[in-house]
Amino acid sequence: MSALARWCFRHRLLVVGIWAAVLVALAVPYATLGTHYSDEFSLPGLESSKAQARLQASEPQQSGDSDQIVVHVRRDGSIRDAAVRQKVTSMLDRVAALPSVTSVTSMYGPTGAPRISKDGRTAYATVTFDAQAERIPAADVTRVIDTARAARDADLQVELGGQAISLAAEGKAQGTEAIGLVAAGIILFVAFGSLLGMLLPLLVAIAALGAGLLAVGLTSHVMTLGTDAPTVAALIGLGVGIDYALFIVTRHRTGLRNGLTPEEAAVRALNTSGRAVVFAGLTVVTALLGLLVLRIGPLTGMGISAATAVLATVIAAVTLLPALLGLFGGRLLNRRQRRAVATRNAGTVHPGTVHPPLNTPTARPRGRWAERVERHRTLFTLAALLVVTVLSLPALSLRLGTSDAGNDPKGTTTRAAYDLLAQGFGAGSNGPLVLVAQLGAPSDAPALDRLVSAVRSTPGVASATAGPVTAATGLSVIDVVPTGAPQDEATSALITHLREDVVPAAELGSGLTVYVGGTTAASGDLADLLAGKLPLFLGVIVGLGCLLLMVAFRSVLVPLTAAVMNLLASAAAFGVVVAVFQWGWGSELLGLGKAGPVEAELPVIMLAILFGLSMDYQVFLVSRMHEEWEQTRDNHRAIRIGQAETGRLINAAALIMICVFTAFVLGGERVIAEYGVGLAAAVAIDAFVLRTVLVPSLMHLLGRANWWLPAWLERILPRVSIEGAPTRESVPVSARTVRAERTAAPHLTGVATAESRPPVVPPPSRPEPPLRQDSTPGAPKSVAVAYLWWFFLGLFGMHHFYLGRTGRGLLYLCTLGICGLGWPADALTLPRQVRSANARIVRQDIAPRADATVAPALDDHVH
Repeated sequence: MSALARWCFRHRLLVVGIWAAVLVALAVPYATLGTHYSDEFSLPGLESSKAQARLQASEPQQSGDSDQIVVHVRRDGSIRDAAVRQKVTSMLDRVAALPSVTSVTSMYGPTGAPRISKDGRTAYATVTFDAQAERIPAADVTRVIDTARAARDADLQVELGGQAISLAAEGKAQGTEAIGLVAAGIILFVAFGSLLGMLLPLLVAIAALGAGLLAVGLTSHVMTLGTDAPTVAALIGLGVGIDYALFIVTRHRTGLRNGLTPEEAAVRALNTSGRAVVFAGLTVVTALLGLLVLRIGPLTGMGISAATAVLATVIAAVTLLPALLGLFGGRLLNRRQRRAVATRNAGTVHPGTVHPPLNTPTARPRGRWAERVERHRTLFTLAALLVVTVLSLPALSLRLGTSDAGNDPKGTTTRAAYDLLAQGFGAGSNGPLVLVAQLGAPSDAPALDRLVSAVRSTPGVASATAGPVTAATGLSVIDVVPTGAPQDEATSALITHLREDVVPAAELGSGLTVYVGGTTAASGDLADLLAGKLPLFLGVIVGLGCLLLMVAFRSVLVPLTAAVMNLLASAAAFGVVVAVFQWGWGSELLGLGKAGPVEAELPVIMLAILFGLSMDYQVFLVSRMHEEWEQTRDNHRAIRIGQAETGRLINAAALIMICVFTAFVLGGERVIAEYGVGLAAAVAIDAFVLRTVLVPSLMHLLGRANWWLPAWLERILPRVSIEGAPTRESVPVSARTVRAERTAAPHLTGVATAESRPPVVPPPSRPEPPLRQDSTPGAPKSVAVAYLWWFFLGLFGMHHFYLGRTGRGLLYLCTLGICGLGWPADALTLPRQVRSANARIVRQDIAPRADATVAPALDDHVH
């Protein structure tokens, strides 16, 4: 990492030019080709998908999206009045002539009587398009909306509803990313007190996000990406991009204030915080790519899109950021800080003075808080667990489903159409079920009649209307209107009852085949499918996250603790989402519609994102603790110093993410708002409850067991350092002096030992204890273990990390095994790579022994 940072710093104009060229290279085809986002997907094997496939194959004209034009007479009068009829009929004729419209079924037609309410004031016509909603051009849907609503007047209300109409309305939602950027800029300015210090993380995040979103847009031409994919990618990429740049810039400013040159400060920052950023970012990417195990098209695309954005932020943080650090130089410090550094370098300050770190104004309060957590660790553990438990309680009533127009904000045409249909025809009219009946022979007609009669007499069914049997295909479509709304639990129970009891009884003894489909049934099928795959997905991301942290920190309990913390944060976040959206606590005030079920795909997407983001904070917190533990072997001291020195930074980063996520809530899209509220709540709980209170107090309780790792596991795990090589070189303020001052005079920094533990001052004559070396540096590598790493995580380069080839491992990690080609080739060359690694280990073992033999001889010669 040092070599990369130094090269980017020295060739800063070239690096900035390369980034500009990459953005232009992505922007040109993006502007030429545009995007091809689509929410179309199928769930093979599910009954609703079979119904849609059978309908599309046998009756293509009925397989397109069907939307409604709802008309309502406001004052005394009736839909059947001549003036109203003439105006509505004329409007429907114009709609029928528009592009993408296959047919319009009027309420005034031969079969239109059921489309007029009993009071005669509300009616609806059905507009059938020539494709599913995702494939209809937005401009054609907009023409339908404008043409229909042109018929409105003071006495006639015209509203539209349906999936295509909803998608067109969502497309008009305004982005709110700028609000998040402004809020993040304010936090950065308060944290740094410097305009350039504020702008630098924002510039890096915007450049990375631009590259990521351009790449995602181009990817939509080669794979299916949903319309929400770029928004979710922006949500995650913007948050982590600012945070990653913040961590590195903070370390760089610390180096500048300690008297380092801008280049050395940048190299030191990239070799320490930069490593942690790379590890944390790749952990987020791994969690997001865990969505691939679900094998569900839209979720896979969303995971790849978000992972692309995060990967772009990591690359920008380790390449573009050091180049910009070189351009800005020492101007990242404010004038007062630059004067202090100049005075110090001029030698006017006493050499023994301990200069305060960057976070001096808050170091003492942070240190006192760290001491308080250590002193009352049991109490703080119980209090934090109580807070998380209370917030998690609503999650016990979590009900998955799909939001519909009834959850749209008031004032939208889709919400008005939904309410009018519910008032005039019952709640179930907004989500009718579709029974697709395939007759094996004409003799199956009596079985079809029995099915229709049985469905009509089923509790929970308001009406059932069977269409004519098509002679060519033997297909009949039965429209079933439930008494309950599409989101009601009673409607879900009705679908299950029809599938398990009513339909099998009618099919018995005949060639009749019936599938229960429709939008409502498809939503329930998706929720059931995701709920069934959730344990597998959870196991994959938890297992991978624990493995990565075990490799980084050489510990068993640290990754297990992190996994538990992530689960607690997720449960609390789901509790907040349930309270706001399912229970409706404030959803109307936020302009997000009334209460309804939580989106079916939300748990898996949020778990992937939350596990990645939570690992970020765990890495930044524990890496500082681990660094201190490696040097002092004092668990309590390591936790105190790690918490005190990273707490302010983690809280600032969390505030930035909360602002970014909250800004997406203001866009008015319910699905995106659910992500925004859930992620903002999770980050707040994680940073201000878990990482500030629960994690350090629990680690104090666990003691030295935090850093325990079995010897056999130590031998087979790859070695990856995320803290960088420890440095002992002198700087204007010696790190050794600062460490001694922290121990001997804790009141200077606010990081003191507990009152019951007297401070330990190392004697001046005793040399500082050496850094702990690896317990088994010369252990030979095993071909069998190497093949295990290659088989399970070879695409991520873990077999190269195991063999000590860190550069090759990072290359595979960033390119997925060089786009999958290098990974199978390694299967043939792995034995030779193991022999080379073992030979290198032998050479490294011989060199220290030779030095140890020569050194005494030199000493004897000198003396």
